Amino acid sequence: MPVISRFYGLIVKMYFRQSEHNPPHIHVIYGEYLGVIDIQTLEMLEGDLPSKALSLVLEWMKNHKAELLEIWNTQLFRQLPPLE
Repeated sequence: MPVISRFYGLIVKMYFRQSEHNPPHIHVIYGEYLGVIDIQTLEMLEGDLPSKALSLVLEWMKNHKAELLEIWNTQLFRQLPPLE
């Protein structure tokens, strides 16, 4: 699973395989915590990210929503800048 971005101890990944299922989403790792977040609705679909980590990821996702959807739709990997 390629790493899309890293910031503040958060690792953002996306699967790149034909069997990956909708809705478009990212996987976030923060220490021992994991989360799966819908790119379009910004809803956490699975996981247990702490609220502060989730708020940082959601802020980052809002800034890169179009790029994340493009990566999902084209399956062309690229890294995105971290949250600053």
